[in-house]
Amino acid sequence: MTSGRKNPAGSRIPRSGSRAPRIVVVGGAGAMGRIAIRDLVETAPAGVEIVLADRDARVAREVAQPFGGRVRVIDADARKVRRTARALEGASVVINACHHTLNLDVMHAALAARCHYVDLGGLFHVTREQLRLHATFRRATLTAVCGMGSAPGIVNVMARSVADALDEVREIHVAVGTIDRTPRRVPSPIATSYSLDTVLDEASAPAAVFTDGRFRFVEALSGAEPVLFPEPVGRQYPAFTLHSEVATLPLSYKRRGVREVSFRIAFPGDLAERLRFLRSLGLLSRAPVRAGRASVAPRDLLMALAKKLPNGVPAGPPDEYEVLRVRVSGARAGADVEEVLDCLVTGMPAWNIGVDVDTGAPPSIVAQMLLRGEIADRGVLPPERAVPAEPFFRELEKRGMKVVRH
Repeated sequence: MTSGRKNPAGSRIPRSGSRAPRIVVVGGAGAMGRIAIRDLVETAPAGVEIVLADRDARVAREVAQPFGGRVRVIDADARKVRRTARALEGASVVINACHHTLNLDVMHAALAARCHYVDLGGLFHVTREQLRLHATFRRATLTAVCGMGSAPGIVNVMARSVADALDEVREIHVAVGTIDRTPRRVPSPIATSYSLDTVLDEASAPAAVFTDGRFRFVEALSGAEPVLFPEPVGRQYPAFTLHSEVATLPLSYKRRGVREVSFRIAFPGDLAERLRFLRSLGLLSRAPVRAGRASVAPRDLLMALAKKLPNGVPAGPPDEYEVLRVRVSGARAGADVEEVLDCLVTGMPAWNIGVDVDTGAPPSIVAQMLLRGEIADRGVLPPERAVPAEPFFRELEKRGMKVVRH
């Protein structure tokens, strides 16, 4: 059974006996989990235990090996809640770097182990289910920060930094633009640095928008509009995809009168067109179809074939650039206000990490803020309600990400 100690902010950090604070990354052998682990190794105080939990023990040991004894590896299958809860015993914070379909499982394990929780997002629908656990986490004096990557995550805190200073919030719009000039030995036709399964969901599931004060759904990758991002990203055409920002920002700023919230993304290169083509052929569908004597879900076939494609191994260091843009309009002291914030992301060359640092590092930042008592609110909270903007922006800048206002 875990006990807690008071920190200066008055919140409780779950502890086990006299053990040091412990951060566990579930799914730590995955693409984003590896970045979270690297960030913790580079930035967490020496007294913080770092644990990589994954169901693939061999890969987990390979990830941890370069860090010597700084990272401990344990076995954990997020699909098995009771076993995961036992693996989390004594943890202060768990970072969930698994696929979003496992978010609720890891949340329940965190509750059972009495530790704080951070994840990378629930692709709108799962996020809405997670928010229903708010009262349960609050009663347990625990905090769950849902959607703490780049988008959702950084962009939510950017929106907060403007919206909290307004008397009225009318519109919040998010747009993401990326370029990838990294040379690759054998390019992949549908290469993506994070979960391909999630990208296929974004390209096929109806996208949520909040318009005229109501939620509605539109065709995925529709609504493309030109956005002039700072160079070298330049002019891009972000389009609607399903995302968690739209699930939480309208709720967080309902009392301020928000009427419009949207999320658009421009995938690098011609990936969006390739995804539209795959969707038009029905290859993104999960519904089984007959093919001769066999019955197969097109998505399952596509994923199986994708695993056999070249993975786009870089032929040189990452050469990427990403801009996360948030536009907020409203009123302050009777005057109309519109502000645009850009988060400029160039990657972390010293870590050999490209712009995915903006997804993998934020959960590490927030986990450490929870340890330090800089996040004191309890319950299940989106980033715009949990994370103070200025301290968070300072941490981003230490990792090569700069937020600029227009």
